[in-house]
Amino acid sequence: MTGYIHSTESFGTVDGPGIRFVIFMQGCPMRCLYCHNPDTWETGIGNKITADELISQFLKNKSFYTSGGITVTGGEPLLQIDFVTELFRKAKEENIHTCLDTSGITFNENNIEKFTLLIKYTDLVMLDIKHIDSDKHKEITGHGNENILAFAQFLGKHNIPVWIRHIVVEGITDSRDDLIRLGEYIGKFSNLKALDVLPYHTMGVHKYKELGIKYPLEGVPALSKEAAAKAKSFILEGIKKVRNN
Repeated sequence: MTGYIHSTESFGTVDGPGIRFVIFMQGCPMRCLYCHNPDTWETGIGNKITADELISQFLKNKSFYTSGGITVTGGEPLLQIDFVTELFRKAKEENIHTCLDTSGITFNENNIEKFTLLIKYTDLVMLDIKHIDSDKHKEITGHGNENILAFAQFLGKHNIPVWIRHIVVEGITDSRDDLIRLGEYIGKFSNLKALDVLPYHTMGVHKYKELGIKYPLEGVPALSKEAAAKAKSFILEGIKKVRNN
């Protein structure tokens, strides 16, 4: 089996625990306003590669990954769920820690068997929740969040460790009430292991220019670390509210 990848990063430090071999899959159904990888959107293109080739690349630097492993991100990696499942299966044969960075947008009841097989070989899921309100989520990404929240429920049911990621953009995803609601939602999950609140940045703007695409958030300033920390405090407030009841 072969998959289409955009690129790899040999020594990732922000894509799961430890130092990691990060694989950026090609293709994504969402069009997030603040996406910094528009070059990963298109499907059926990129570097065609096998799972064995990727495992071989990892093993060449295995000594560096003793506390890390493999992270598959994107684009949206679960557009190629069969390939990711095979990659993770082969990784577990080598005792490699597996991490999936996904939005969960492709999850639905019609393909639950594939997801059940996938999580058999998945040690950690980094789940990006763009917005807790489905209408606002659609404004940001072009899609509602129903599949994403259903995926969160699925992971909770199967007790798969989850790190929640949330990007904060001024005037778009920084509402105190919405952030508290997000905290109340994720606070119900006993498999929640971490919360990453990431400040919006503009480092991907040049890619839009190179691709001849208008940047949707032109003029929106990057968010300060202080503002991101404040947003995180609201999410934590929601988590505590649920867990103290």
